[in-house]
Amino acid sequence: MKLLNEAKTLIKVNIRDYGMYIALFVIMLTFSILTDGLFMSSRNISNLIDATGYIAVLAVGMTLVIVIRHIDLSVGFAAGFLGAIAAILLTQAGVPVYLTIPIILVMGIVTGLFNGVLVAHLGIPAFVASLAAMLIFRGALLRVTEKTGTIIVKDEHFNAIGNGFIPSLGKLGNLNLLSLIIGALIIVLFIYFEISKRNNKLKYNFEVISKGMFSVKLVFVSAIIAYITWILAGYNGFSWTVVIVMIVVVIYHFLTTSTVIGRHIYAVGSNPEAAHLSGISVKKITYFVFCSMGLLSALSGILFTSRLQSATTTAGTLFELDAIAAAYVGGVSAAGGVGKITGSVIGAVVMASLSSGMNLLGVGISYQYMIRGGVLAAAVIFDVITRKQRA
Repeated sequence: MKLLNEAKTLIKVNIRDYGMYIALFVIMLTFSILTDGLFMSSRNISNLIDATGYIAVLAVGMTLVIVIRHIDLSVGFAAGFLGAIAAILLTQAGVPVYLTIPIILVMGIVTGLFNGVLVAHLGIPAFVASLAAMLIFRGALLRVTEKTGTIIVKDEHFNAIGNGFIPSLGKLGNLNLLSLIIGALIIVLFIYFEISKRNNKLKYNFEVISKGMFSVKLVFVSAIIAYITWILAGYNGFSWTVVIVMIVVVIYHFLTTSTVIGRHIYAVGSNPEAAHLSGISVKKITYFVFCSMGLLSALSGILFTSRLQSATTTAGTLFELDAIAAAYVGGVSAAGGVGKITGSVIGAVVMASLSSGMNLLGVGISYQYMIRGGVLAAAVIFDVITRKQRA
């Protein structure tokens, strides 16, 4: 009973953090029942996660952009354009894949720097600056694809990024053994870092949850990781897309929670004037965040082009809106200064789960857009209400 009361209090106090996890659980449970378990099949979950990869990567970068009170509308067509350049390098210029990928990532940083200069140095509002960049990248995409139209990519190594799976060391029944090992390793690392974080808080006399609730948290999260691993291992195991997204999430989660620049990003988002007066260079943080967004746009373009095994004239359409929606659904505050990388990725999975579930149920595309729009509106309303309550 004591644990139950503590759990209710934790959820009430941290409703912003836990809300999207509860929503994802409800969505998955509902669609699993309505589709007679088809939604939670290994094939569907694997395809759902792979299809979410390029948006999840964008959502990670968009989280930081929104945290510092800006927006970037150019990321969709930047991803489409850079993906097309990757296809051209591979098919027409004969550049090997191991050189193409770093070239595209560097180009992504340069595109982000372009927005950073407009916003940080020239003081142009991010909405206007990124809108201009969006039109430029849209035109650039059409320019590089107008002669050939769709550019088919036949490089097996490149296409494996969006469609391939990690090799299997063997089979444990029908399960991919290497995927099971990676899942077990993730659980071990999660438990280790959670215990370390708790011990550090106790060392400095910070308030922590009770041992009982802490144990429940470890068991619950570990069970979720184990279940997802079991589902994926039952199909073809972890895809390279999943591995890439996990690496991005780990890097950016560490960046935002355990580094000086991460603390500076949230300080700028909470109060730019106060951050400037405390010695933080708001311009440098803005440059960093937009360059980071450009880098992730390039990675998103690589993932999307690889998944389609081609570059098209419409690549990148509405990517930016999906990324913004994922960030807001994942708990990023419209007022800035609040938001977690993991939350935004969960937000991307929530939106993808809605689309996948409704497709399986045969819901019309018109209703799908309206429902997704309603979910986004509900997330922003929830953000406004929780901010008012804290105030």
